[in-house]
Amino acid sequence: MPQELPVLSDEQVRSWIAQNVRTEDFTGRRTLLIVPDHTRTAPLPLLFDALFQQLRPVVASLDVMFALGTHPPLSESRMCRLLGISPEERGRLFYQTELLNHEWDNPESLHTLGVLTREETLEISGGLLEVDVPVRINKRVLDYDSLLVLGPVFPHEVVGFSGGNKYFFPGISGPELLNFFHWLGALITNVGIIGVKDTPVRRVVDRAARMIPTERKAVTFVVTPDGSARLHGLFYGSPEEAWNGAADLSGRAHIEQKARPFHTVLSCAPPMYDELWVAGKCMYKLEPVVADGGELIIYAPHMEVISVTHGRLIAEIGYHCRDYFTKQWDRFKDYPWGVLAHSTHVRGGGTFEGGVENCRVRVTLASAVPPEVCEKINLGYRDPDSIDPEDYADREEEGILLVRKAGEQLYRLID
Repeated sequence: MPQELPVLSDEQVRSWIAQNVRTEDFTGRRTLLIVPDHTRTAPLPLLFDALFQQLRPVVASLDVMFALGTHPPLSESRMCRLLGISPEERGRLFYQTELLNHEWDNPESLHTLGVLTREETLEISGGLLEVDVPVRINKRVLDYDSLLVLGPVFPHEVVGFSGGNKYFFPGISGPELLNFFHWLGALITNVGIIGVKDTPVRRVVDRAARMIPTERKAVTFVVTPDGSARLHGLFYGSPEEAWNGAADLSGRAHIEQKARPFHTVLSCAPPMYDELWVAGKCMYKLEPVVADGGELIIYAPHMEVISVTHGRLIAEIGYHCRDYFTKQWDRFKDYPWGVLAHSTHVRGGGTFEGGVENCRVRVTLASAVPPEVCEKINLGYRDPDSIDPEDYADREEEGILLVRKAGEQLYRLID
């Protein structure tokens, strides 16, 4: 089980921000606060209110951008709900605060900071990739004097641990760097990178962030693993410094070790995972403890779509292990590499020999996605109405694991 760690009260969180987020870092400055969307567990209303109270009296301006990556845009009403702003408060207290969606697919919204050269990508990837990669970011960052990231840190399938500079890349970046480092993570594999602190992908993200001309700060935090959005701790400083402390704490809070693998895992997707693009985390975090030939069921009765943004492409390529793509590279190299990475992360490890794919784990969707769609994209199907999660409870000795809120807690086998 994760180690027992202190849990902060709301009052302690407010006090910590008042004592640690230095107002002199923002006095007289136009400041952009960069925050997560609804796909991350976070006490965002509490943290936003505490930061607003701390900074609004001293800044020249304070606006908010949601680090969507390639997720769909949010309505203003939804942004307000995520921040804890009521309609009445929007017009009375926050009328000067601009709320912004990132637009990853709108070239007019992006600014090119520079290029990661072939030599750099070859070196940083350990020889896995050798390409020139434009580094583009939302051009609005150039309108501000200070950028302040506010986001949680969890074990992450692409970068090792999320958070920090990842809120810039891919949070508010263009697609080129996103596709590059997601595929780099896929080549290393989910099991090889998730929950590892020093990774080639983290080095890519940090190197790109150093190209941003605007001063960067971050408040990172670690939530409790029970889904309550309470906090174990907060960290402030440069994104690198704040992420470093939070990643260490996340490694203590968010990694659960099991003595043996399970032949059946029921991985329950929370409502915030409303498409497989994000519900894939229910596989990523549990793949290490599924036995060879075992089945992982993503139980998501509420989920109706594979991906709003990338669904058409996923329907074309399906879900496959890494080697299915690498050994047919001429066939797949022109697809967005981020989509290929998502595919192999959800499908997990496997081989492709002699035209035959053998995946280590059977991945089954129990959702509102129809069986014919599941078959087309190379995933199993179960009628969610045929599953009662309680039938899977307390059966670990039988090789059956129930995870009631999957996607943020990493499960590993004891070494």
